[in-house]
Amino acid sequence: MMDASVRLPLVSPPGAQCGCSDEREVKSDKSVGSGSRSDKHALPVLPVAALLDVQKTLTAVDRFSERHHTGELAERNKIYRDLIPLERPKPGQQYAFQVDLDACTGCKACVAACHSLNGLDESELWRTTGVLHGGLPDVPAQQTVTSSCHHCLSPACMHGCPTRAYEKDPVTGIVRHLDDQCFGCRYCTLMCPYDAPKYNHRLGIVRKCDMCSHRLEDHEAPACVDACPNRAISIEIVDHETMIRNGDANAFLPGAPTPEHTLPSTVYRSDKRLPANLLPADFYSTRPEHSHPPLVVMLTLTQLAVGAFVLGLSLERITGAPIGAPLAQACFACLWALLALGASVFHLGRPWLFYRAVLGLRTSWLSREALAFGLFAQLALLYAALVALSLGPHFVGQSLLARSAPTVQELAAAAGLVGVLCSVMVYTATRRAQWSGTQVSVKFLGTTLALGAAALLVVSLWNGPQEYDRGTLALLWLELLASGFKLAFEANHLAHARNLQLTIHKRVAIVMLDELRSATMLRFLLGAAGGLMIPILLLNHGVSIGTRGIFATLMFSMLLASESLERYLFFRAAPASRMPGNLR
Repeated sequence: MMDASVRLPLVSPPGAQCGCSDEREVKSDKSVGSGSRSDKHALPVLPVAALLDVQKTLTAVDRFSERHHTGELAERNKIYRDLIPLERPKPGQQYAFQVDLDACTGCKACVAACHSLNGLDESELWRTTGVLHGGLPDVPAQQTVTSSCHHCLSPACMHGCPTRAYEKDPVTGIVRHLDDQCFGCRYCTLMCPYDAPKYNHRLGIVRKCDMCSHRLEDHEAPACVDACPNRAISIEIVDHETMIRNGDANAFLPGAPTPEHTLPSTVYRSDKRLPANLLPADFYSTRPEHSHPPLVVMLTLTQLAVGAFVLGLSLERITGAPIGAPLAQACFACLWALLALGASVFHLGRPWLFYRAVLGLRTSWLSREALAFGLFAQLALLYAALVALSLGPHFVGQSLLARSAPTVQELAAAAGLVGVLCSVMVYTATRRAQWSGTQVSVKFLGTTLALGAAALLVVSLWNGPQEYDRGTLALLWLELLASGFKLAFEANHLAHARNLQLTIHKRVAIVMLDELRSATMLRFLLGAAGGLMIPILLLNHGVSIGTRGIFATLMFSMLLASESLERYLFFRAAPASRMPGNLR
């Protein structure tokens, strides 16, 4: 029931001239739309019309539209004067987004404008909106947040890119992505703590916000700034020294990744005192991430090949005798190295540009990793060729080749070790808690030792002597210790699931024990069987001489599957670093 004076626009009755209208006060003592009116010329009041009229309090969109309608903003310069600086940045300064949190309503007009103007694909977003919530039970707080690329002072995406597909404008400070230079490795998406670079599956490259630099050059506001009905986003000029001080003071945005790593330029302002316990709306949601299958294969097999090569060389120097046939050992390591490098190409969005991987040697660990493993594969092949030639029919220069083989072998082993260490740094450089230096080092070096020892045992125990030599015994003990330590290390981290606080390590444990439970259990079962049970049987002579090679092959197969699952979990159970999001 509605007993009120409702002012409605009068719709001209049939036969009246178009454009004639006025306002008439209509009073009703009965329900709206009942047809009873004191004025016989008044039209029936529809419930929807009455509701819209009663609720006609101007929203941000209404106010923006009304300002245009009244001519208050007839000249476009009046808009841009408030939204973009009139001057260019001076030395030691750069452009930056400024977000008024008090004015942001989460309407996503900025998201739509960015998507439309930049011609993004349907699922591609360069600007997003999220929600922070917190406060006390009797005084809850909620804050919407709009975010895009922060055009950092020290952009991690640019430093990590192996193809130098990023550049930071020396005048404006805008971080641009060079689409033609990118080959789609997606490493920048792991390096950026704010999830700004977005991978485009259709194009096979990464793309990101460039602050609509083409519009700024024409003294026009970026799409997101121009579209915001509440003027919550603007472009400001910030000092680099201020950005550094804010990074030191961790003054950025509650619930967002800390700024000291990249020094983001975006300034979030609010006249309200935000609660200290504000958290992203999706803080308590955990889900598996992308598995990156080509990287799983590449990392597992490169560490296998390097482990076999380095352990073979080390034990030969210690014991004075090679482990198995030198040619078989060299060929075995080369096979896995070539398979690993071939698999890595399939991770690229534009694999025909794989040769660009070494362009970022000065700053990118990924470039250094690619170069080191490339050298390792070539030197390992050269060593295998030298060994094969030295065993063939006698020819002039054979002795010289035989003498040079050990030097090539040592160079190959050194390049392989450097490659594994670069792999460790590739993920440690992301500064994610789940990929700390200790975590990654134990996993990668443990895989190198466990799979390397298992590969050499396959070569050694097939048609080997009745009694174990010192090298074979050392490999069995090394296999047992490396696998046992690695499994205990990973099991210990699963205990974080009982933590009271939802730390990164607890998130990893929850995902591994929930959505990825089957893969986790299989990884431990295969690891225990291949890395512990079979080596114990072989050490205790619980296997006949004729079946040692079969058991060694079974051990190697189990460990290869187990370590591949561990590397699969390494990616899938790693929480992504991003800006605050919405409920999922």
